[in-house]
Amino acid sequence: MQLTPLMQRYIVHWGEMGSRWGMNRSVAQIHALLFLAEKPLHADEIAETLGIARSNVSTGLRELQAWDLIRVTQVLGDRRDLFAAQHDTWEVIQSIIEGRKRREIDPTLALLRDCVAQLRQDTLTPPSVKRRIEDQLEFMETLTGWYDLVKRLPRKTLLKMMKMGDRISKLVGE
Repeated sequence: MQLTPLMQRYIVHWGEMGSRWGMNRSVAQIHALLFLAEKPLHADEIAETLGIARSNVSTGLRELQAWDLIRVTQVLGDRRDLFAAQHDTWEVIQSIIEGRKRREIDPTLALLRDCVAQLRQDTLTPPSVKRRIEDQLEFMETLTGWYDLVKRLPRKTLLKMMKMGDRISKLVGE
């Protein structure tokens, strides 16, 4: 695949952003390449285009599949797997948010719930510390509850809400 200077810039930047989000830079670059690609690519094409070791590409492709950001396809007569990214930006962002929630928020919620359950019998932890932990759990449960409701809204409705911006706060009187 031939990359234009603009495509190269996009891929490099996506790699930088991926590393800030906790994803390996080359994994994010693989995702960016597949997002821009007009057709599915096989691992050797990805490695050659990005100048990444084939083993790193294989590892990156598995990680991207775990994030549900790419899919595997085949072509009749070709034994190689081909990889394609979701091109719908909405779906890409939703997959990233869901992946981060699964990997970061859900374990934190489980820990906070466990801590709060243990706090009931705990006589050593100061009351102010107990309250902070309970408050944090309450906030996280409220946030994830809101997220679960919002993610079920039709895209059209959610886009309208997003475009309303601060008018929503005025509508509810805040």
